[in-house]
Formats: sequence, C-alpha cells, structure tokens
Amino acid sequence: MEDTYLHKGLRKKLVEEIKSKGIRDQAVLDAVGNVPRHFFMDSSFTKFAYKDQAFPIGSGQTISQPYTVAFQTELLRVKPGDRIMEIGTGSGYQAAILIEMGARVYTIERIKKLMTKAKTLLPSLGYNPHFFYGDGYSGLPTYAKFDKILITAAAPQIPENLLDQLKTGGRMVLPIGNSYSQVMTLVVKTGENDYKKTEHGYFVFVPMLKGKN
Repeated sequence: MEDTYLHKGLRKKLVEEIKSKGIRDQAVLDAVGNVPRHFFMDSSFTKFAYKDQAFPIGSGQTISQPYTVAFQTELLRVKPGDRIMEIGTGSGYQAAILIEMGARVYTIERIKKLMTKAKTLLPSLGYNPHFFYGDGYSGLPTYAKFDKILITAAAPQIPENLLDQLKTGGRMVLPIGNSYSQVMTLVVKTGENDYKKTEHGYFVFVPMLKGKN
C-alpha cells in the first residue's frame, strides 16, 4: 500500500474538518495530518479512511472516528517524552498518533488477532510502542507510574487499579458509561489518593472487557 498525493490531500481535508469541529491543539492536528490512516484499514475499505467516522476492523472492534481520536488526545495534553499507557491497541492508529507527538507508548490489547496485526504494522511504519497482550483492567504495574493513561473502550467507572498506576499530576482520559452511550471523562490525579474529574460530552465506544481473547 502507498501513501499517495491523493491520500495526503484527503488527510489535509480531514484535518480541516476536525479543526472546524473544535480541535485546537496544533500538535494533534499535525499528527492526524501525518499518520496514514488508510494503512490501518483493510485495503478494500481504504476509500473510507479519511471520512470522519468509525469503521469496523474485525473481532467486534472499530477504528475510532478521527475526531474522537483527536478529542481524546487533546484532553491528554501530550508532551514529547510522556510515558503513556494505552488500554486497547485496536488497529494501532491511536498509538501511532501518540508516538507521532513524541510520546513513549505502552499499549495493551486483549484480542490476540488485533495485537498480532498491530505488532506487524506499526513498526513497519516507523512506530515502535511497547506491546502487551493482556487484560487492560490490570494495567502494567511493573512499568508504572505513567504520565498519562488513555482508555479507548467504554468503562462502567474509573478503574481504581489504573488510577494507582498514574503519576500525581498525571491525566487519564476515558469514556465512562454503558454499552450504548458514554461520557468522555478527564481525571487529573491531584494527590496520591485524590483526583479531580471533569466531563466532556457524549461518545460511543465498544465496551472495555476483562481477560484475554
């Protein structure tokens, strides 16, 4: 698969579209403009790659809508060198965006098929996160604590176990709710056992599940 002038032109339009919807962080916009989203989708569906919509990637999962990816990333306030734990590798697109912004990414996926695919694709594009096949609810206590944590699946509540793996002053972004609708939530850890929670609108994600598959 190639990254042609057509693809680059479509990405430029996509960036303008998500900018018009309120994304202001230039580093986020630049990352969306640089990461070839069509590489993360089956070749027969690449015509949908630069539409601002989610799309199925198999195993009951989706590649998130670009606006949603940008919105979560903007809430994280990513800085170069940040150690970020991502729960839900999926296609690998979100991890690529974070790495494009200079983050060191530790990404967990519970579905073996998706993990295997991402482990092949991302390094071939020059993106090298630390991959983990496992239960996102467990996090990565051996590698904690993290500057930021991003959860890309719907959680019924803030996972306390993951909050413990966040540095004081760190930020966690996750959608909280049921299978049909969630509220995008920012959690800022203000002390060892204290945090401040703010809500940032309604979104729809696949559910965050326990165990491995």
